[in-house]
This record gives sequence, structure tokens and C-alpha cells, in this order.
Amino acid sequence: MYAVIKTGGKQYRVAEGEQVDVERLGAVDSEVTFTPLMIVDDDDVMATPDGLAGAQVTARIVAEKRGPKIVGFTYKNKTNQRRRWGHRQSLATIEITGISKG
Repeated sequence: MYAVIKTGGKQYRVAEGEQVDVERLGAVDSEVTFTPLMIVDDDDVMATPDGLAGAQVTARIVAEKRGPKIVGFTYKNKTNQRRRWGHRQSLATIEITGISKG
């Protein structure tokens, strides 16, 4: 059985016991719940709002870390206009503890 959840503007396919890196959610060792977009259990696919009315995915935040550094550079030709910037996303590693159909 697996589910598709949405967090941080992205969608993730998760199964019970799996660890996933998502955008930071909260403190380490806290529980979070997600409303699934879809649940697949062998041949049974639940994807309608009526079928998912009460379904939830529970997870535990295992760790926090930083993602890879992204370096950008912009410039305009012939004007000596340059800008160098960087970004490093804060991530949380979550472990899926349960998927309930509701």
C-alpha cells in the first residue's frame, strides 16, 4: 500500500516505514499528519474526495538538515552589472508511521 501526499508545494509517493526529505515542518520527534491525494492498495485506488474523506498519513520528524547549495549568477552584457547569489534549503527527514483509509 502506498499514498501520494502534498507538502511544501510538491507531491511525494510514500509507503509505510519509508523516509522522505521534505521542506522543514517542525521540531524533531514531533508527529505530523497529511491528507493524502491518493491511496493505492493493490487493485483498490482511492482518489476521489468522497473516498478519501477521513484518510490520513501520519509521520514522525526524524531529523533536520540542509539541502545542497544552489549558486546563481546573473549579468547584463556591456554594462558591468553582475549579481551572484546562493540558496540552501532547510529540509526535514520524515518517517511514515502509518497510512489509514479512514
